[in-house]
Amino acid sequence: MLNTSSAYFVFLAGVFICYWAVARWRLPALAVVLGANYFFYARWDLFYLTLIPLASLVDYLCGRGMQASKRNWWRRILLGLSLATNLGILVAFKYMPGWDKNWQWVFPLGLSFYCFQALSYTLDVYRRDAKATSSLLAYFTAVSFFPAILAGPITRVSNLIPQLEKPKKLSATDGGRALFLIGLGAMKKLLVADYLAENLVNRIFDFPKLYSGLEVLAAVYGYALQLYFDFSGYSDIAIGSALLLGLKIPQNFNMPYAATNIAEFWRRWHISLSSWLRDYVYFSFPGLRGKAMPYVALTLTMVIGGFWHGATWNFVIWGALHGLGLAVCRGWQTWRGASKWDHPVSRALACFWTVQFVCLGWVFFRAVSLENAIEILGQIGSLTWSAANLSGTILLIAGIAIAGHYAPKKWLDASEGLFARTPFFAQAILLLLLALSIKYVATTGSAPFVYTQF
Repeated sequence: MLNTSSAYFVFLAGVFICYWAVARWRLPALAVVLGANYFFYARWDLFYLTLIPLASLVDYLCGRGMQASKRNWWRRILLGLSLATNLGILVAFKYMPGWDKNWQWVFPLGLSFYCFQALSYTLDVYRRDAKATSSLLAYFTAVSFFPAILAGPITRVSNLIPQLEKPKKLSATDGGRALFLIGLGAMKKLLVADYLAENLVNRIFDFPKLYSGLEVLAAVYGYALQLYFDFSGYSDIAIGSALLLGLKIPQNFNMPYAATNIAEFWRRWHISLSSWLRDYVYFSFPGLRGKAMPYVALTLTMVIGGFWHGATWNFVIWGALHGLGLAVCRGWQTWRGASKWDHPVSRALACFWTVQFVCLGWVFFRAVSLENAIEILGQIGSLTWSAANLSGTILLIAGIAIAGHYAPKKWLDASEGLFARTPFFAQAILLLLLALSIKYVATTGSAPFVYTQF
């Protein structure tokens, strides 16, 4: 059940009605959300109704044990059990199908985001950055929260549990904001990302030698836009869905292609993952006060991040590129100090070169193999200039996407606020018009979100 499907919106409406009917009572409210979570999993495969509760029970008990114990050796054993459980799930259901084509345990829904959320909880409890919850129901509900489970944002369970435990009210403003975000996310995904994927990116990446260097370069830039609008669209729908239930999950994007260096890019792109890697991987390396270790740790952290996306050389190279970029950026800032880029021209140039570096990485991220990535880079290097396959509609959609990305954030905030303040019937009319527009333009239906494969 994709988050842009009609089935999802019917499901969300049903959860909304049932939840707010019992929201004043803690246990029924938790039960409604937990039931929705497990129904969402069951729509993908009934096997998850066994795997997720068992894994959640292990982590809950590990958290309780670490909270109660003062013996460090016992707390390390419990943390190790949680790590083994979640990393074992990743290996069995994410990596083994790629390593062994005869592996039988293959299921349609990736579990990376579940495992990262579960580990955030046990690691926080182990470090005493959070207290373990005594409520089994609250933990089960938070760790499997359905809006974010396919592709994030990665939500810290220790932050979500207190929200689930508190009585809530949904204001008209928050309800309007939620609907605005859901509509915005659907528009990003269906009107921009899917169009660019179907009419530009997929065709050229599959057969790069059939196109000119200019067209292949346009496909690389098109993929940068597709991936952003696809993933940020999912995040908007997830954040809006949670807000309809009175819950706030973290922002995941903030104009990433406006970054002036690679470190700033990662403060703007997939924010929940970059902060997870920083807090639970980078800060776990010893010797970070030394001169060399911070650079090694940055590089290894991003290699691990690449490996999380997939156990192929493409993702390892992508992670290594970003790790080396972060290390060089840190070294430069240590030597010369942070660049302020006060002049608009210097800032624009810094932004331009940062985008070129990021797009170089996207070649390896998108290509189906290392050979495919080399073909794409080689074709760009051929310096052939035909644009016969770049239609006016593709250029128009890409132009709208670029303008939308770089539009001042205050414009989006103002639009969101205006929508939230309009009467409900006006909101309904606008959403209906959006749905009709999507039905007219997105005639091929919604493709799976890119990040659901991770």
